[in-house]
Amino acid sequence: MIKSKKDMFQKSPETLTYAIFFALILLLQYCTPQAKSGRLKNGDLLFVTAKETGLSGAINNVTQKQKEASFDHIGIVEKENNHWYVLHAAPKGGSRKQELKSFLTDQSADGQKVIIYRLKPEYQKSISAALTKAESMLGKPYNFNYILDENSYYCSDYIERAFREDHIFKLEPMTFIDPKTGKTNEFWAEFYKKKNLKVPEGEPGCNPNGLAASDKLEKIGEL
Repeated sequence: MIKSKKDMFQKSPETLTYAIFFALILLLQYCTPQAKSGRLKNGDLLFVTAKETGLSGAINNVTQKQKEASFDHIGIVEKENNHWYVLHAAPKGGSRKQELKSFLTDQSADGQKVIIYRLKPEYQKSISAALTKAESMLGKPYNFNYILDENSYYCSDYIERAFREDHIFKLEPMTFIDPKTGKTNEFWAEFYKKKNLKVPEGEPGCNPNGLAASDKLEKIGEL
């Protein structure tokens, strides 16, 4: 028996419900990243909240400067051809240019939040040159020793270098002292022992918490 066109296009209530449900899912998947990126401006800095344990906790233990927030990673956002990217130096992939959606998924999977910071108006003119510099440093490996060199970068080092020409951030003597004990943090003592390196106490460097504390930045909110 041949069905009429009317019969072919009739759908049961259940079928219509499923169709509407999947349409909403697709709409949310498309709109959520768009809504999030709506708060961003080219050159904004994304700070990732620190974990309490492991390398993240160890970084935070010796660098935390703000009571209400602590960070263990940072990247800079760039809008290109109507797409948002995060330029950052990470253990996975080294200095890389990652789609914003992928970057946010990675942080969410680790239970970490992303906080937007923005250069104050009088420093916005530095962004164009900083992004050009950041692009030029892509492809370099990650610096797992956290001792400055010209062949590899860690996250805050990558950002400090991007803005170095305009002196937006500054290098400071690094410390690996646990403020609770006054001694070298046990994690870092063991970390450098395994590498047969001396703990670089007092050597120049930077960290996400130090950059977030800059008076040249203003906090925008959570992404």
